[in-house]
Amino acid sequence: MDNFNFYSPTEFVFGRGRESECGEYVKKYGGSKVLIHYGGGSAVRSGLIDRVKSSLNASGIKFTELGGVQPNPRDTLVYKGIELCRNEGVDFILAVGGGSVIDSSKAIAAGVLYDGDFWELYSGKKVEKALPLGVVLTIAAAGSEGSPNSVITKEEGSLKRGTGSDVLRSRFSILDPELTQTLPAYQTACGATDIMAHVFERYFTNTKEVEVTDRLCEAVLLTMVKETPRVIADPDNYEARANIMWAGMVAHNGLVGVGRSQDWNSHGLEHELSALYDCAHGAGLAVIMPSWMEYVYKHDVNRFCQMAVRVFGCQMNFEDPEATALEGISRFRSFLKSIGMPINFAELDAKEEDIPALVDKLGVGSGKRAGFVELDYNDCVNIYKIAVNAHI
Repeated sequence: MDNFNFYSPTEFVFGRGRESECGEYVKKYGGSKVLIHYGGGSAVRSGLIDRVKSSLNASGIKFTELGGVQPNPRDTLVYKGIELCRNEGVDFILAVGGGSVIDSSKAIAAGVLYDGDFWELYSGKKVEKALPLGVVLTIAAAGSEGSPNSVITKEEGSLKRGTGSDVLRSRFSILDPELTQTLPAYQTACGATDIMAHVFERYFTNTKEVEVTDRLCEAVLLTMVKETPRVIADPDNYEARANIMWAGMVAHNGLVGVGRSQDWNSHGLEHELSALYDCAHGAGLAVIMPSWMEYVYKHDVNRFCQMAVRVFGCQMNFEDPEATALEGISRFRSFLKSIGMPINFAELDAKEEDIPALVDKLGVGSGKRAGFVELDYNDCVNIYKIAVNAHI
């Protein structure tokens, strides 16, 4: 196990109806003028935004609002949010939504206090300060409610880039599983896929002797394998929703990845897909991650066998370990298909002829992307090509 620091200061407020307490928590963490940031009309139509406003009013908190966050959140709305916050004297951001809303809120929080173009913070410049942030979560997926990370799409050039800093961690996150019960099955499945991908990016490691975090990763993965079909079949299953919502946070707040090297190449490859085609992040991951697995599994067959046996219930073939590794990858892809996810380019409406453009935007050039297996330009091309023809 490698040396590590683990820092996760967010206060998690979990359970039914807890969004009615958001005013108290904004006040607790020093907010006096809030930007309520949210996505489309569902948060308004469901009455959630009204409940949030009532809670803020009850705590004497002033607020302004900015809706319109889209999946793969855009830089154009971030610029509007920064300007609005500066003009209105906002001192606290309240994200009401899923990962896209939270990521956009983090970008605004950082941009308000940055003397320059906020996009520089998504192009290598370190985020050193940000307005405090709170979350009312409506989608179990990205884990941004517990992470220091944010990903934004720049509309000009369709560039999707991320940043990370502990100052972007939310002060509090309210997690009410009931708020996820109205999600369409496809969106629920996309979220589940993202959660599993966050775990797999940490699970496939070159660090030895990491039994505790291996088992933590496997516990989250087993939870998703069990609970996702349950909520697809019964969207109102509160207990299954609750387990998935907490799994989403645990998957990405850093806990399951401490003391071990990580990968993140599947996320990098997928970001270019969702930037170009504006597909759901989880759907893109469903296409890319098993394809990446097929390409790299020989690097550590035993680790892939461990996944196959412990997570997907495969019988270990000691005479042919590669067969077990490949069976595990196949079962993962079959699981994704069973919950309604795409598994190849055609099902994602992606085009093979766009592969050179996708790899060019990755910025690999003549170098390599670090990870479980280092990937050069041709490696990235080959993984995309596997994804073109993937099947069960």
